[in-house]
Amino acid sequence: MEKEHQFNPPFYLKNPHIQSILNSVGPRKWRAARLTKSMQSETIIFTTPKGVKLKGEFDRNGNHQGNKKSVVILIHGWEGSSQSAYMVTTANHLMNNGFDVLRLNLRDHGDTQHLNKGIFNSTMTTEVADSIQLFLSEQNYATSFLVGFSLGGNFTLRIAADSGTQLGLTAATAICPPVNPVHAMETLNQSLFFYRKYFLQRWKNSLRKKILHFPDYDFSAALEAAKTLDDINQKFIPQFTPYKDIVSYFNAYALTGDRLQKLTIPAHLIATSNDPIIPHSDLDSINCPDKLSIELHQQGGHCGFIKNLNGQSWLESHLVELLTKYT
Repeated sequence: MEKEHQFNPPFYLKNPHIQSILNSVGPRKWRAARLTKSMQSETIIFTTPKGVKLKGEFDRNGNHQGNKKSVVILIHGWEGSSQSAYMVTTANHLMNNGFDVLRLNLRDHGDTQHLNKGIFNSTMTTEVADSIQLFLSEQNYATSFLVGFSLGGNFTLRIAADSGTQLGLTAATAICPPVNPVHAMETLNQSLFFYRKYFLQRWKNSLRKKILHFPDYDFSAALEAAKTLDDINQKFIPQFTPYKDIVSYFNAYALTGDRLQKLTIPAHLIATSNDPIIPHSDLDSINCPDKLSIELHQQGGHCGFIKNLNGQSWLESHLVELLTKYT
């Protein structure tokens, strides 16, 4: 990218771990909590043709003019939710700039473990696409956009490639998505311990809630014995996914090679070279189609792009600039 378009935080926010952590905690989280109280969100439960139920929160900006209505569908990252700080503040900024927003929860996220017996895995794009189809079929938007963060960004690009035109999407944007999940897990395992602790604890808590709602699951002892993410993966992948081992499962949702060649709508991938969780070198493994634009910023950490000590994200304004081009 040209230097003038690069995200460039003040020197005291250049550390990638500070960027990544401030994405979800501290001032941004406090601001999101205040915003949540003032946002008049409508909770929607989507039931897909296959009977899967996903929950979304619909935020209307109330300033539509003529037929220039636009909606942005946001998908959170792994073990995040529609209530994650970055989801709430991004939705608020988009609303302030004329967009309606649907914040969609993936299966078993956002306290929805009770809605479906089957356990979430990262290959479940069809049910997300079906929920988007249900939502858009009941609306009358001139333009509609799909935007995802981290794992949600990976979902976004796969859905855009598989069914972007059928869904009527105008464009899609992925922020810091895992491209090669095998490498992403290796990087996470080698990164600072608190990332592993954070994801391990949140994943375990999610699975504990699953057992509470579906006590016939018999993995409680194995779950409590697990000390690492790999421990859970080794137990759950062969038992609760169609894949026999970790590598085949991770490869099933990789964005490498020709996975995105079927893109027929414009798509943007925004990544950083100092992401402590997602290796930016994996971008080279994408056989980049004409419809995909890749931005690689030197700064920003993992989905952070925090520009000041108030926890405000440069990415929110950047998204408005990107999406407004299509409205």
